[in-house]
Amino acid sequence: MNSSAVSKGDHPILSYEVDLSKHLPEWVTVGFSAATGNLSEVHTIYSWEFESSLLEAASSSPSKKGYKKNIHMLQVSLGVGSSALFGVLLCLFWFLLSSSNTSTDEPNENVSTDVIPMEDDFEGVMGPKRILYQQLVCATNNFSEERKLGEGGFGAAYRGFLCDLNLDVAVKRVSKTSKQGLKEFMSEVKIISRLRHKNLVQLVGWCHQQGELLLVYEVMLNGSLDSHLFGQKSLLTWEVRYNIALGLASALLYLHESLDQSVVHRDIKSSNVMLNSNFSARLGDFGLARLVDRGQKLQTTAVAGTMGYMAPEYIATGMASTKLDVYSFGIVVLEIACGRRSIEHSVEENKIRLVDWVWELFGVGKFFEAVDSRLINSSTYNLMRKRWSA
Repeated sequence: MNSSAVSKGDHPILSYEVDLSKHLPEWVTVGFSAATGNLSEVHTIYSWEFESSLLEAASSSPSKKGYKKNIHMLQVSLGVGSSALFGVLLCLFWFLLSSSNTSTDEPNENVSTDVIPMEDDFEGVMGPKRILYQQLVCATNNFSEERKLGEGGFGAAYRGFLCDLNLDVAVKRVSKTSKQGLKEFMSEVKIISRLRHKNLVQLVGWCHQQGELLLVYEVMLNGSLDSHLFGQKSLLTWEVRYNIALGLASALLYLHESLDQSVVHRDIKSSNVMLNSNFSARLGDFGLARLVDRGQKLQTTAVAGTMGYMAPEYIATGMASTKLDVYSFGIVVLEIACGRRSIEHSVEENKIRLVDWVWELFGVGKFFEAVDSRLINSSTYNLMRKRWSA
C-alpha cells in the first residue's frame, strides 16, 4: 500500500495505490466520492487505472448455475454503479450552477495538468530520474541528424552525452503523431523502474516538457538486432545468435516469473532487442507492457503490438498473457535462425509469414533450407546438419 499527498501551489494532488482484494469483499461498486459539508468544491481526477481478473474468474467457474448467478450480480453491480455515476453528474452540474455564489480557485492554465500527477507518481521511485528538456537538447546537439541512431513507429532515437552523469545515453523522442501517448509513456517509466536484470535495457531518466515525451536509456553500441539480421551491419555468427536468443529468454523468464506480478511485454520483436558492446541482448521498449496477476489473462480494449509477432488467439480475443510474449519470442528466434523478417513481401506484393514458410519446409523434409544462407558454410551449421541427419 502506498499513498502520497503533495501540494503544488494551488494544485493539491492525492496519489494513492492499494490492493483492493485485501480490504474489500468480492462484489463492490467502484467509483469516487467526496464531501465538504455545506461548502461546494470541484475535484479533478487527472488519471486512474482499474484492473480486475473478474471475467477470467467467472469463466473458470465449475458451476454453470453459479456462473449465471455471478453474471446477475455483475449486472446488478453495474446498474448500481451507473446510478451512482448519474448522481455524481447531477451533483457536479449543481456545483457548476452554484459556483457564481461560492468561491472556488481557478486552475492555472499555464500549468500542464498531465505533468503534475506524473511528477508525483514518479517521486521517490528508485532508478530513472526526471531530466530537464534543455539538458537533453544540449546532450543531443538539438536532436541533430548526425546524432540520430534510428527511427521507428514511436519516434526517433538520438545518441547523447549527459555531462552531469558523465554518461553516454540514447534519447528516445516520442513522435507527436505516434500511437504512444502519455499513458503508454507513464506505463513504460513505472514498469521498467521496478525491473533490474542484465538482459533489460536500463532506463536512466525521463522528460515531459515543451510538449515533448522523452525517455533516456543507456546507449547500446551495437544497435538493434534487426539492423544486423536484415540491414547492412556486421554479420552475426551462429554462436552470437545463440547467445542473443538465450539472453532474450532469460529476460522473459525474469519478467514472467521473478516478480510478484507478471510483466507482459506485448511487443517482443527484433527491433526491440538491443545489443551492447559484447553483442549481449537487452530487451527494451516497455510502452505496451502491463502487469498481470500470475497465471491470469488481461482483457484489453484494443489489440496492441506488431503484426507478424502477435499470436493469432490474441488478435482474435484481445486476451493478453505471458503466452503472448512466448509466441513472439518464438518468432524472433525464427528470425535469428533464418535471417528473414516475420513478414516478407514478395514481388507479387503477397505477404509471406515466416512461421508458415518454415512450417511448410519442415513438412516436406527441407527444414535446413530455412537457415540463413549467409551461414551455410560455417562449421557450426555443418555440425548441426550432421547431428540432425543422425
